[in-house]
Amino acid sequence: MAEDGFTKDGAADFRGNPAIKKETGTWKACPYILGNECCERLAYYGINTNLVNYLKFQLNQSTVVAVNNVTNWSGTCYVMPLLGAFLADAYLGRYWTIASFSIIYVFGMTLLTLSASIHGLKPSCDRTNVCHTTGLQTSVFFLGLYLIALGTGGIKPCVSSFGADQFDDSDEDEKKRKSSFFNWFYFSINIGALIAASVVVWIQTNVGWGWGFGIPAVAMAIAVVSFFSGTRLYRNQRLGGSPLTRMCQVLVASFRKFRVEVPNDKSLLFETADHESAVPQYFIIGCAEVFTFIGQLEFFYEQAPDAMRSLCSALSLTTAALGNYLSTFLVNIVTDMSTRHGKPGWIPDNLNHGHLHYFFWLLAVLSVLNLGVYLLVARWYTYKKAVVSSD
Repeated sequence: MAEDGFTKDGAADFRGNPAIKKETGTWKACPYILGNECCERLAYYGINTNLVNYLKFQLNQSTVVAVNNVTNWSGTCYVMPLLGAFLADAYLGRYWTIASFSIIYVFGMTLLTLSASIHGLKPSCDRTNVCHTTGLQTSVFFLGLYLIALGTGGIKPCVSSFGADQFDDSDEDEKKRKSSFFNWFYFSINIGALIAASVVVWIQTNVGWGWGFGIPAVAMAIAVVSFFSGTRLYRNQRLGGSPLTRMCQVLVASFRKFRVEVPNDKSLLFETADHESAVPQYFIIGCAEVFTFIGQLEFFYEQAPDAMRSLCSALSLTTAALGNYLSTFLVNIVTDMSTRHGKPGWIPDNLNHGHLHYFFWLLAVLSVLNLGVYLLVARWYTYKKAVVSSD
């Protein structure tokens, strides 16, 4: 076959042979990846959206404890991608990382479903709907929950990059089509989240938690089937070695040279080659997330070195992890300070007796400060220049 029949970015097919352009990648492969992402997000948000209520009314936890447990778990979900990204970039590759961690994800979802539906594992509730749990029941539930967190660690940093890998940057037509992939990718996320926040939450509230957790588990199983169904069509990028080694080299070099005076002449710098009232608020927040998330996905993919794209995607997700851990810290601090002298506090168990709006004002102030920091960083950021291979 002529050389022009292969991709020029070094991608390989599922057998390890050079990928053939007409038979692999592009929009032939992407529907399977988008289907996987849609179902996985349905599974994740099917658990996450109503988790506070489950902890409060089934595991009999207070509001503050339940909220902290959810934010701690959610933070773990967003910090685990650092592990998945390291394995993907250095050892397994994106395909096998997604595949193996998806199995862990399904196992966690299954365990969670059993903990809410099997007698002996689910909490026992009396006639007044007060539930009582044993140590074993709580342990099984949280084991399943954190297996899900581990599973997300191998999927979230890899799936968007793996989808973008299906387009050859050396081909101008494919490069243009790659931009639309990120839009469809985010659309898939929100379809899954919408179904989870409406249909699944309704089932959890009106039918039962066994079905409410079982449907997300089935959705995750469908996600795995969708992903494996496209195996013959995927393009896989070659491994680029451990990115942590490069990061350590950068840290050592920066430590050795932090006192070196930067030359004024830029040519002397070395550059590497390579409810109705809430609708407006939710609408504005939703618009902000759309513009931010899609731009962030494309930014981290385009600006990252080729061998570190999974890791850079994971680092972008780590910001969400830090946000969740900061939320836990803020809730504890606010609760401690606002409940002094016998006051009910800003976030009591009965929110109607609290001052939740004060907490939202605090978040608004932090958001303004965050915007200021972002503008400063964006003002001084220098974009990576594209380098054309001489091969």
